[in-house]
Amino acid sequence: MTPVVNTVEKLLLAAPRGYCAGVDRAVQTVERALQIHGAPVYVRKEIVHNKHVVEELTTRGAIFVEEHTEVPEGAVCVFSAHGIAPSVREGAAQRRLETIDATCPLVTKVHREAVRFAQDGYTIVLVGHAGHEEVEGTMGEAPEQIVLVQDEQDVETLEIDNPERVAYITQTTLAVDETTAILKRLRERFPKIVGPRTDDICYATTNRQAAVKQMASRCDLMLVIGSSNSSNSKRLVEVARDCGTDAHLIDNAREVQEEWLDGRRVVGISSGASAPENLVAELIEFFKARGVEDISEFDVVKEDVRFMLPKQIRLATAAAAPATGAAL
Repeated sequence: MTPVVNTVEKLLLAAPRGYCAGVDRAVQTVERALQIHGAPVYVRKEIVHNKHVVEELTTRGAIFVEEHTEVPEGAVCVFSAHGIAPSVREGAAQRRLETIDATCPLVTKVHREAVRFAQDGYTIVLVGHAGHEEVEGTMGEAPEQIVLVQDEQDVETLEIDNPERVAYITQTTLAVDETTAILKRLRERFPKIVGPRTDDICYATTNRQAAVKQMASRCDLMLVIGSSNSSNSKRLVEVARDCGTDAHLIDNAREVQEEWLDGRRVVGISSGASAPENLVAELIEFFKARGVEDISEFDVVKEDVRFMLPKQIRLATAAAAPATGAAL
């Protein structure tokens, strides 16, 4: 077999990349809950869709479960960043769980839109991916009034009793261009359809896709760090491929395959909104070890969004501050 020759000379690092404000808030919530309550702290679903984050929190004493019914009665339970249906909240209350809601505020916004449209008597079209936890939580707000569409074909076959009373909302982590096309077709089929006052696709998803779109044409290969169940990470790969650039989703540097690099001079690196920056650093070191010295940031937009931690965490931290010097 002919050995693969290293041809990579340059790395471009997408900026922004990695953790968004909602993910940072959710991970910090579990970390603070462990500090306040001690282990174990139970977490319903993966707190964010990244296996390295889940493994790290597990070593600290977090126990991840699929449903709140697996949590011992009266225990501390954190709800993941993806949001929950009201039925989950009710079930947790019945089990007297001490719940901490780490739902991303931008997902909460979509839930509130769903409730508002439902109360106003609309049939709600949710654009999203079947089976995704965010979609399941949102649909739980008004299951009798929400219908899911995943693509333009679903729009073509959509039947609604009262086309005069239709609203739409979207999952926050979708591909921007694909969602725009779906919404365009919805407006064509239902001219009186109404939507949220502001876009549901979150700022981080939009910004990371914009960065990849702008840099993909300058790269021979794009590597996106993120777990296979991360919707926003998979969308970054799709965006790069739509630009005609070969792209792959990897969990870490060890998953890079030599044949991907053969004949490639410029490699672009990005990471999904739930991927910690240390994984990017490890990938950079992988290429440095191969002799790559030309490494630069590809800046598209600066992010300065921050979300407050859940109220229970803030109050508990404030109460501990005089005795321990803990910071909010």
